[in-house]
Amino acid sequence: MSPLALPLLIPLFAGALSLAAWRWRTLQRLIAVAGTAGLLVAALWLLAEVWQDGIRVLQVGSWPAPFGISLVADLLGAIMVVVTGIIGLAVALYSLATTGPGHVAFGYFSLMHLLLGGVTGAFLTGDIFNLYVWFEVMLVASFALLTLGSEKAQMEGAIKYVTLNLLSSVIFLVAVGLLYGLVGSLNMAHAAQRLAVLDTGLVDVLALMFMVAFGIKAAAFPLFFWLPASYHTPPVAVSALFAGLLTKVGVYALFRIFTLLFPHSPGYTHEILLWGAGLTMLTGVFGAMVQFEFRRILSFHIVSQIGYMLLGLALFTPLAVLGGIFYVVHHIIVKANLFLISGIVHRLRGSYRLEHLGGLYRDCPWLAMLFLVPALSLAGMPPLSGFFAKFIVIRAGLEAGAFGVTAIALLVGLMTLYSMIKIWAEVFWKAPPEEAPAMSAPRRQELWLMALPAVGLALCTLFIGLQAGPLYVLAEASAVELLAPERYIEAVLGMEARP
Repeated sequence: MSPLALPLLIPLFAGALSLAAWRWRTLQRLIAVAGTAGLLVAALWLLAEVWQDGIRVLQVGSWPAPFGISLVADLLGAIMVVVTGIIGLAVALYSLATTGPGHVAFGYFSLMHLLLGGVTGAFLTGDIFNLYVWFEVMLVASFALLTLGSEKAQMEGAIKYVTLNLLSSVIFLVAVGLLYGLVGSLNMAHAAQRLAVLDTGLVDVLALMFMVAFGIKAAAFPLFFWLPASYHTPPVAVSALFAGLLTKVGVYALFRIFTLLFPHSPGYTHEILLWGAGLTMLTGVFGAMVQFEFRRILSFHIVSQIGYMLLGLALFTPLAVLGGIFYVVHHIIVKANLFLISGIVHRLRGSYRLEHLGGLYRDCPWLAMLFLVPALSLAGMPPLSGFFAKFIVIRAGLEAGAFGVTAIALLVGLMTLYSMIKIWAEVFWKAPPEEAPAMSAPRRQELWLMALPAVGLALCTLFIGLQAGPLYVLAEASAVELLAPERYIEAVLGMEARP
């Protein structure tokens, strides 16, 4: 079997097995770990194949492109699938300790696999309509996970989440219909080939429509309010999964569309992206600074950090695109880990409110040190992964002469550090409040299962920081591929790509 199909089939098959084993909760947990571990192994195999042999293409049903469905893995897609496998395995292990029988009985693990399948499908599809389909698979699975427990806060957050994401889906679907009417194809490589020879204002309209649709899904300014209203409401393992992956699929789609379909889009589209990136950074970090709930602070910081990724795309230079890719990988690992650590804090103290927390440095120094790794990395402190990610993007901004938005990026880095120091001071350093609720100590096995994936992700952060070379080389090669879309087109269409 092609290594290109495995990362897609494994989570879907694991989800079906979990659904069939709904009466056997222990078996569902075993399937969750085995399925996500299998996804990670298959993703690493795929990345090795792409690195060695170039862009890999699978024509489903042996129908040649552009008539059939194409699965395509270039370096960017393969890298994103690997990081999906890492986060999936970490969340599956964490869920063993944090997911109760009630959530398991309502299909938690099946939904988790379905979400991972949707994310992987979005990264590997070569068809614009199937990209829409995989977005909807993610939306269905994420909505179900968001409402597990049916608490009032969850339902309120879910309504905002679904409303804006459905708006995004409508815009996306209309844009797909217009694209098909314009070029007569839904295969992205074929559509890119035909768009390149068109000279009509409708192409610019399509570019803007896709920008808005994917910008909403990426939680970019101004329609990002669904994210901080919803990500702090579900079980913490679900929050970590969402924080790591969902908005990054929107960012990935923007990178894919603007390097493949619209690589020569007019300057104002990238100007919109540029200042959208700056405003996304500012609004996200300002929102985080005024919050005093652990997960809401982290949720607003997802928004602010999306701005750095969009800045890499907006500048559209090889170094900037490299920095954007590097930043995406770093942020997925760091942000998911911070949510996992917030769950450990909640298990030990029974609250996410900063005023109800304190004293954890004295009681759990290992947890305090574990928090500092992703927290300082998020703020961009050397020698952690966030420092190199921010350094590359900021350097690209200076080289491109975008001094205003680069100054914003530097300022937001300082304000991010302030937010992380606030969490450190309130959660770990200050004395615990006298009215803190009495909590039963978690079982040793439960705490170990919660800590293990957090430690693993912290080690990934340290590795990327101390050994940034491998990821830099991968991101650089991926940026070269993205900025030479003819490679993608020829890999998918073969002889059809030649004039």
